[in-house]
Amino acid sequence: MVMLGAAVTSDSEAFLGVLLQSLSVGVVACDASGRLVFVNRAMREVRGLPLDGPVPENYAEVSEAVMTTPDMRPLRWEETPVMRALRGERVIAEDICVRLPGHPVRCFACTAQPIFDADNQLLGAVSVAHEVTALRRAERFRACHLAVEHVLKQAGTVQAAAPEVLRAVAVTLGWPCAELFLIDESAGGGLRSVGHWDTGGDAPDGFFGHVPRHGEGITGRVWATGRAIWVPDIGADLNLQTPHERDRVQICIQRGIRTVLAVPVQDGNTLLGVLTCYAGAEERHEDLLTVLMDGVAAQIGVFVALRRAEELARQLARAQNDFVDLVGHEMRTPLTSITANATILAEDAAGLDHDGRRMARTIARNAAVLQRIAEALLDLAGLDSGHLALEKRRVDLAALVTDAISAARSVITTDLPDTLPLPADPDRLRQVLDDLLANAVKYSPPGAPIRVTLHSTDGWAELRIADTGIGTPESERDRVFDRFFRGSNVRHQGTHGSGLGLSLARAIIRLHGGTIRLAANDPTGTVVCVRLPLHT
Repeated sequence: MVMLGAAVTSDSEAFLGVLLQSLSVGVVACDASGRLVFVNRAMREVRGLPLDGPVPENYAEVSEAVMTTPDMRPLRWEETPVMRALRGERVIAEDICVRLPGHPVRCFACTAQPIFDADNQLLGAVSVAHEVTALRRAERFRACHLAVEHVLKQAGTVQAAAPEVLRAVAVTLGWPCAELFLIDESAGGGLRSVGHWDTGGDAPDGFFGHVPRHGEGITGRVWATGRAIWVPDIGADLNLQTPHERDRVQICIQRGIRTVLAVPVQDGNTLLGVLTCYAGAEERHEDLLTVLMDGVAAQIGVFVALRRAEELARQLARAQNDFVDLVGHEMRTPLTSITANATILAEDAAGLDHDGRRMARTIARNAAVLQRIAEALLDLAGLDSGHLALEKRRVDLAALVTDAISAARSVITTDLPDTLPLPADPDRLRQVLDDLLANAVKYSPPGAPIRVTLHSTDGWAELRIADTGIGTPESERDRVFDRFFRGSNVRHQGTHGSGLGLSLARAIIRLHGGTIRLAANDPTGTVVCVRLPLHT
């Protein structure tokens, strides 16, 4: 409470009045009867009243017309902090909003308490209002960022996310309208609307869904420059002069729009679209609002870029599948015919000279290579689609590994158990073993050591094939299992290969419920690690 004990002189009263008038916070005071006796200039400015002169008789009525709670419920005069303080209540930092026609909503943290004299007699009450509009807006934007993040996490497409994202933005700003435009790569790079939000309900006035023109209008200029544009009063902006721009200005004015803020939606330095928001009153805090809107636009940009990358990956996967099907099926029959006839020619030495026999053998050898690629493609397609099923039975993995090493015809040291049974398709596992051992030999220097180990632990069989060859860059160890991908060091050395062996190996191992990965073999080389379940 406030206690007044010293005698009040005319000089001290004048000093106190000047002091209160000079404060940047709003101050209002009433006497014990509730009659307002003082309203300083800062408070008068908030209420839209003359800055000097006696307290208006209708101050309470004027205040009731513009004051609301933070949830926009009208505030009766008896509910104001100064009247509550007069009834003995202490009000501490309670938010009150002021909504003057044609002006943005402002928020004030109000503190009020009763005033007593030295004899503890009630003299009146005083209330102080400190503007916290920017602070509350920043707090709401934090909540807005979280809401936008939540919406984007739940949405599968930009079109599905746009309405809720724009609603969060518009509600946070207290603005009536917002619209999101994205560059449509399938339509020649034009900018098109993917969603909007309108607090008043959609009206058929052409406000939403227009096609921006590059370099014209607020949205079009952000599209052209990649920089945010703030227009505090669209009706008075002299930069909007083209016929298209004047048409858009008139539509905005008819909608009651006053301020427009448009920010670029980007992924790094790549422009993806424009986020445009509209206010019904002239707004302040340009820099704060622009920074906060840039943050929302950045969230949208990351989401859009991610979704486009995912769609591109799906398109590439579909293209690869189509290519696999086409090449596998269309190449198999003619290659079989070419291989058979070339083999017959090469064996019929009597009818060919030396060069003819050499060419026939070359044709047969290369046709056989292409046929193996076609068969690998068909295997991949069949295994991935489920059309090729495994024929599992109880198999001794140790014996399979031993046979594959013997067929490799290379110097390979081993550490193998006598037996290691597990459920598997022996033909498919042998196919994997042959490919992995062939890779180890191919990418190692002649005579370089290769070591194969096999053991079981915790219900798993673990096979490791370690070579001392050129190795695989760490950043590419996952990608080498993708179809047609070959390590950069392999390509640079000119080593031939189709990029299908490890893809096929992974498909087979996964169908067995296992895993396959690459690791480094110090100081040089690669270790292929395969794990297979010992039980179904």
